[in-house]
Parts: sequence; C-alpha cells; structure tokens
Amino acid sequence: MVLPTPSPVLAMNGISKRFGITQALDDVSLELYPGEIHALLGENGAGKSTLIKIMTGIYKPDQGTILLDGQSIAVHNSIDAQHHGIAAIHQEPMIFPDLNVAENIFISHANRGAVVRWRDMYREAEAILAQLDMALDVRSPARGLTLAEQQTVEIAKAISLRVRVLIMDEPTASLSAHEVEQLFQLTRRLREQGVALLFISHRMEEVFAIADRITVLRDGKHISTNVRSAVTTESAIRDMVGRAIDDLFIKEHVAQGEELLVVQELTKARTFAGMNFAIRAGEVLGFAGLVGARRTDVGLALFGVEPADQGEVRWQGAPVAIRTPQDAMRLGIAYVTEDRRQLGLTLSMSIVSNITLPVLRQYLDRWGLIKTADEAKTAESYRAQLSIRTPSIYLETGKLSGGNQQKVVLSKWLNTQPRLLILDEPTRGIDVGAKAEVHHIISELAAQGLAIILISSDLPEVLAMSDRILVMREGRQMGIFNRAEASQETILAAMMGQQPAYETRALPR
Repeated sequence: MVLPTPSPVLAMNGISKRFGITQALDDVSLELYPGEIHALLGENGAGKSTLIKIMTGIYKPDQGTILLDGQSIAVHNSIDAQHHGIAAIHQEPMIFPDLNVAENIFISHANRGAVVRWRDMYREAEAILAQLDMALDVRSPARGLTLAEQQTVEIAKAISLRVRVLIMDEPTASLSAHEVEQLFQLTRRLREQGVALLFISHRMEEVFAIADRITVLRDGKHISTNVRSAVTTESAIRDMVGRAIDDLFIKEHVAQGEELLVVQELTKARTFAGMNFAIRAGEVLGFAGLVGARRTDVGLALFGVEPADQGEVRWQGAPVAIRTPQDAMRLGIAYVTEDRRQLGLTLSMSIVSNITLPVLRQYLDRWGLIKTADEAKTAESYRAQLSIRTPSIYLETGKLSGGNQQKVVLSKWLNTQPRLLILDEPTRGIDVGAKAEVHHIISELAAQGLAIILISSDLPEVLAMSDRILVMREGRQMGIFNRAEASQETILAAMMGQQPAYETRALPR
C-alpha cells in the first residue's frame, strides 16, 4: 500500500444537499488519499449515492466545497469529473455489447480524432490490461464477457482516462466468490499504483477484507471515520443503524404443516435436470449454489415463467401443470424476483398501485372503476405490517430506498394470499438494517404457515434462515441437508461438486 500523503487527492468539505423536504446530505466531509482503499458504509438512504453523484458531477451541492490536491474545483458534469481524474464503476457495468473490448475501453476518448488508428488502440488496450495482469482478447466483442470481465473493462476504461479517484459502487453484488477475489486483486494493484479508491458495499466481510479506512454515514450525516483495525462488525453496524443488531439471522422454530408441493424429476432442457424435493407449510427450504447453478431457473419454472419440459409437480397431493404465472397464482404460488427494479416493480407508479397490481380485478367495482379507498386500506395495512418507511403510500416507488422497495415487492405478492412464496435473493443490495427486517418478515411468514423457498447467494443467510437446504451445481441437485447437519463446510463442498459423505432424503415423509 502507498502510505497516505499529508494532503488528500480529493476532499469533500461540508457537503449538504436537499431534495424538497428531504435532507439527503447534511455537512458531510470525506477525504480520499492516494494509495488508499476507503470504504463507505451506510444504510439505504444514508446519503452514499448522493455523495457519489456530487463527486461525479450528476448533482450540484447546495453547500460545501470539493478540493482536488488542495485546490477548489467545480464538477458540473461527468466530463468535468473525467477531466479531474474522477471515475466510477457500478454494480451493473456500462458495457456496449456490440463493440469490442478495446473500443469499450476507449469509448470516452473524444480526443482520439476522426480517424481511428486501430493498431495503436489495440496495443494501448493490451498494455492497460497487462498493467492489471488480465488477459482479454481486445478484438473480441464485449457481448461474451462475464460480469467479472466486464468490471475489468470498466477499470481499464478508468485507467485509460488517467484516473486518480476511482469510485466502486457495489461492484461485487453480482459476482461469484472467485470473481470477487479477482476484482480485489485488481483493486489492490490500483492501490499500489497510487489510485485513491472509494469502495461501497453492503457486504461487511468484503469491507474488512479490502479497506484501509472506513467511513459511516447515517441519515445524511457523517458518523465516523476510522482505520480498519479500529472498527469491528458490531461497531460498524451500530454506527450505521444507531443501535446494536445482534439478531440479523433469527429463525423461529415452527411446527410444519401439510406437504404442499412435491417435485419429482423436474427438468428443463439445457438448463436443469432431475430436481426432486418437497416442501411443507411453515417450512423454509433454502436453495444454495454458486453463480450458474440455475437456482433461479427452477424458481421460474415453478412460477410458470419458464416452464419445465419434463417431470411431475404435485400440489396438495394432486398432479398439476404450471405453464403460466396465472397457473401458479391460482394454486397459491407467488414469486419475488431478484431484480426488483427491472422486473419486480413499476418504479414510476405509486406504492399503492404496485401493491394491488397483481390482483387489480379485486379492486374494481361493477363499472370497472378502481375502488381507491379499498386500495389505500390494503396498502396502509402492508405499510404498517412490513414497516415500509414512506411519507405517503402515493409516493412513486422509485423514490424509496432499496430496502423499502423490497418490502413493497413483498407486499405486492403477499397481497395475492399465497401458500408458497418463492424469494429470489430477497436481501441483495439492501443495507444491514433492512436485511434484519426482511429476515424477521421471513420468520414471521413461516410462523403463519407459509411455505417459503429461499434462493440466496449469501451462504450465512441460507444456513441461518432455512429448515433444509437444497444444493445445486450447474443445473444438478447435489443433495438436501437438514438444518442440524448443514454447515458452511458441507454446503460449500456440495456447491463445488463434492458428493456428501452421507445420503439425504429428497422427499421426507
């Protein structure tokens, strides 16, 4: 690590920003030093995104100054940020799939002239990737790149612009453990080269693995900045939420009821094969697996979005065919997607409209008009039940924090009165406080008799919240583990293709 110099490369001093009645940032200061990885923590709505957007010129602060090498600068737009050596990479890489790797790296270079010197561009792209110790074919289309490789291209793009400050906003959210380690290696190389890095993540273990210093924001205010050695998980959480959270994973013991769903030899060509499991009322069945295990595809098949080709599904003992989501909903199956912004919600619509949308017919009078009072009553009920933090149920859903958006998605599908709820990555991209609340909701729903399939890439979450865990690898079922016999070691071994030392029953009776 390059030791911090006496003066930061970038300093945000007394930054404030208000949106209407919401004070997004209130006198926040942050210093970034060359050769340092600085983690920024905070719940959704703490002000992290607003601060980043001010740094990159998307927003203009109401108060405060931005200093580069001790000199005040104005960042009016992304071009200004680029000129000052400030760049950002995000959870979803901004890649042009039909351009090749080299073209993506140099896409922001407006000064390369009207005539492209292809040989020079390819040579420079290869030199940048070599600097990162990454071997990519710079002439190949970006369409075929993995997410980790796309993140590498984004970093190479920033280096090509002579980046001095690199903001990494949730860059690991969609990466496997191996890909995360590759990204961390790149991050450490950039640190050694003197780049100042701002790293934002909801994954505490990653923050403690990579950061040199840690800053916490809460409710738009600066709470603390400390070297990593002076911070513990408990102290970071306490700073983030204003209280200690020692019950992140709470799963109450529930007496399970009747067998609702039985799946035998469920198969979808070129996707998954030979799925055998059952689930009872009040049970949480966890689905674990590495990226590419095809867990989501099984969930989509059970909800009728991508129906299976072969196999049998029995619901309450009777064979059923689930070919459409309507088939699934009639049985009492609901599915909460992992992509709440693109697939789970209509962000431009109000909270109340999102919650009632799947069963809107129930809110129509005999003339086909919406009974708005009934809609409002339902929305207010879920607002109270799930603690949705909003000034009004008529607020646009897109204006909510990630955790509150997730609660709206849950409300939307709970309003269909399901018997089986499929939760696909229900805590992805939400802060530690909201995650604890979602876990409480899952536990309470199971206690009320709902059967829950929990698909999650967060192994501690699966271990803590599941009664049984089904492990998948590359579309194949590797085993089902009871809560008592499941451990991080046994589940990881099955995820990586090692057969369990003992047989587990797929269909307990």
